[in-house]
Amino acid sequence: MYLASFFHDGNLKFGFRKANESAIIDAVKAEKQLYSQAILPNTLQGVIEHSEALARLKEINQRESEVNGDAIIPLTDVLLEAPIPQPKRDIICLGLNYREHAMEYTTAMEEEQNLPKYPIVFTKATTTVIGPDQKIKSHRNVTSKIDYEAELAIVIGKEGTNISKEEAYDYIFGYTIINDVSARDLQKQHSQWFLGKSLDTFGPMGPFLVTEDEIERPVKLDVQCRVNGEVRQNSNTNLLIFDIPTIIETVSGGVTLKPGDIIATGTPKGVGLGFNPPKFLNEGDVVEVEIEKIGVLRNIVS
Repeated sequence: MYLASFFHDGNLKFGFRKANESAIIDAVKAEKQLYSQAILPNTLQGVIEHSEALARLKEINQRESEVNGDAIIPLTDVLLEAPIPQPKRDIICLGLNYREHAMEYTTAMEEEQNLPKYPIVFTKATTTVIGPDQKIKSHRNVTSKIDYEAELAIVIGKEGTNISKEEAYDYIFGYTIINDVSARDLQKQHSQWFLGKSLDTFGPMGPFLVTEDEIERPVKLDVQCRVNGEVRQNSNTNLLIFDIPTIIETVSGGVTLKPGDIIATGTPKGVGLGFNPPKFLNEGDVVEVEIEKIGVLRNIVS
C-alpha cells in the first residue's frame, strides 16, 4: 500500500493511493462504507501502533473497487503531508553511510579520511518535519550553508529491543523519503550534529509511506536528488556501508524501538558541500528527492 497523510477540506486525514494512482481513498470514510463497526484511528501513526487497525486497512485496500463517492478524492484536490506529520520521537539518522559520501564529506570538512568502523548515529528533532511542497526555511540568521541529503527512511512497525539482523525486516512497517537538510556551518562548529540537522523545516518527508511488502528484500532502490532540475545525487541503497539489517540491529541494541520510529539510512555522494566550489541551497531553489518505488519529494527553499 502507498499510504499518505493529507489535508482535505481543512482537515488532516489519512488513506491510501488508488491502484491507478489517480486518487487517494479516505480510509475512515471508506471504512464507514464497508463495515458496520469502525475500528480505524484518526491518524496513520495510530494504524502503525495497532495491528488490528492495519489489518482493517489492508482489507479496505483489497476491497478498493467497492469504495465510492466522497471517500475517493482526486490527488489534485489534496495537500499531501509528511506521512507521520508529528513523530513521537526524534528521527534516528545514520551519518557517512555511503563510501563515496564519507570521502567527500571528510575532505570538505578537513577531517581524517577513514570510513566508519561502526554506524555513526545521531538524531534530528521532530520539529524539522514538513511535507511535500512545503517550504524549507533558510534561517539566514543562524546559517549560510544549507545543504540537501537524499535518504531512504525506515518506519518501524512494532516494538523491539536487541533485534537481530535476521529478524530486522520483520520490524519494518514501511519506507518513505527524507531530505536530511543540513546547516554545514553549524555542523562544523559543534562537535555533535544535532543543531546543524535540527533547524525547523529541515526534515522534508514523503510523499508516501510504502508498506514493507511492496519493496523486495534486500532493499535495492535508486536514489536521486535534483536541484532546479540538475542531478546532484544519483546512487542506490545497495551501496550502503551498513545495510538495513545492520542499522536496525545497531540502533536497537539496548534501546527500545517503538512503532512509528523513523530511521534515516544515510545519503550518497553529491551533496552541495562536496562540490568545488560548494553548491549550497539558496532561496527559491527547488529540491527534488526521488527514490525508486516510493515517489518524488519536492520542496522549495524560502
